[in-house]
Amino acid sequence: MDKTESLALNPLGFEAVGKLLQKFAIPSIVSMLVGALYNIVDQFFIGQKIGELGNAATNITFPLSTACVAIALLFGIGGAAAFNLATGEGDNERAAYYVGNATTMSLIFGSILSITTLLLLTPMLKFFGSPDDVLSHAITYTKITLFGFPFLIFTISGGHLIRADGSPKYAMICNLSGAIINIILDPILIFGLNMDMAGAALATVIGQIFSSLLVMRYLYNFKTVQIIKQHLFPKFQYTGRIVSLGAGPASNQVAMMIVQIIMNKSLVFYGALSIYGESIPLASSGIINKVAMVSFLLLLAFLKGCNRLPALTMEQGNSAV
Repeated sequence: MDKTESLALNPLGFEAVGKLLQKFAIPSIVSMLVGALYNIVDQFFIGQKIGELGNAATNITFPLSTACVAIALLFGIGGAAAFNLATGEGDNERAAYYVGNATTMSLIFGSILSITTLLLLTPMLKFFGSPDDVLSHAITYTKITLFGFPFLIFTISGGHLIRADGSPKYAMICNLSGAIINIILDPILIFGLNMDMAGAALATVIGQIFSSLLVMRYLYNFKTVQIIKQHLFPKFQYTGRIVSLGAGPASNQVAMMIVQIIMNKSLVFYGALSIYGESIPLASSGIINKVAMVSFLLLLAFLKGCNRLPALTMEQGNSAV
């Protein structure tokens, strides 16, 4: 596929900026909004069945979710940016390597995070600030969700690559499907099968696996370039470029994770000195943060939609030469 054909397949190469903004931003906003609402619904079911100890446990484990997002952005945004720049230059072969390497690295690092978490689970959760009465719930929840880390990272990372390929609606479907499955399974597993925290964790992992399968299906049929086996083997010349472009957003997530850990430790320390104890402040903070995240994610989704537009200038400019 030559440069002209690849530009014809990717709307970033020919559509107007206003139309692109609408096409890319709205699906991102819908996807993020449903994801934020899912988190609230998830907390509702856990709170109703387990109480504040369950809500506190999910707040303790939240730094691990943030770590997953950091890895996903490192290779997702980095890979998407490198892909857009390569296709804008007309180098489709290099662009295919960026997509393949980003995909492989997201799975490798997701697996490393899962194994590390499994081996260091208890001391890690204590380091995150878990009180003794919350620890057992946090362990039960994390022992299951850690198996979903590679799928979660692959889905988020792949979503950026899919949007870069000019298919924001499909990326939205990938995210929505997992969230909807999770919402449906939560009451069934938590209440119907009486699985408590394990049920909430299992519902989360099942949704993540389903979303990742949809992402894998798309990557197998990528529009702009064809991804073959050789593109999946990591090479430093491609992974280095991907990491350099994705390091910024990934670093922001790492900073957020550090803030979350410090906040949890502070809540536990000062909560122990109050009449409320350690777990109630943790649970309350977790619920408030997830509600507050709705407005933040709406803005982030709009910016993610805009993030695909810089490639338009390069592609249109090059195609006019």
